[in-house]
Amino acid sequence: MRADARRNRERIVEAALGLFTERGAGVSMEEIAQAAGLGVGTLYRHFPDRRALIEEIAQSTLTVLRDHLRAGAAEQVPRWEVLLSMVRHCAGRPLALLSSLPEASPQSDTRQRLIREIHGLLGDIVEQAQQEGSLRRDLTPEQVVGLLNVAICRPGARADDPLTTVMLDGLKAPAP
Repeated sequence: MRADARRNRERIVEAALGLFTERGAGVSMEEIAQAAGLGVGTLYRHFPDRRALIEEIAQSTLTVLRDHLRAGAAEQVPRWEVLLSMVRHCAGRPLALLSSLPEASPQSDTRQRLIREIHGLLGDIVEQAQQEGSLRRDLTPEQVVGLLNVAICRPGARADDPLTTVMLDGLKAPAP
C-alpha cells in the first residue's frame, strides 16, 4: 500500500474510533470521512461498507484488549489491580460496537475466537481475585465477566463514571 493511502486509512480508523467511542455505532460514514478530513469516496475505497470498517476496528480493539489482559495476567500484582487496569484500559474504547456486528460473517470466526480468549483470560483473573480475597466469592466468574461487559461495553463508558464505580464497588470483597 502506498504511504499516502496507508495514512488515509489510519486517519479513517482513528476518526472512526473516536466517534464510535464517544457516540456509539450510529455514526454515519459521512461524519467519519469529515472527521478524518477526507472525502467519502476515499473512505469507501478503503472500506467498501460500514460493516467492514466496524469489523476492522472491533478486531483491532479486541486484539489490543487480549494482549493487555495477557500482560496483566503475567504481572505479579494483586488480581484486583489487574481487573481495575482492564477497566481503565477499556474505558474510551469502542467495545459497544461488538453488539452491532452480525454473529455470522466471514470475519466473525476471528472475532469470536478473540472474545472466547478474552473471556477465558478474564475468567482466570476473576477466579484468582476471588482466591486472593479481593473479589466477592458469591458470583461465578461468568457472572462477573457479564457485569464487566455491561459496565465497559457501552458508548461513553469511563472508568470513573457512576455505573462503573458502583459495579466495581459491588464486586469488591467486603473488608474482613
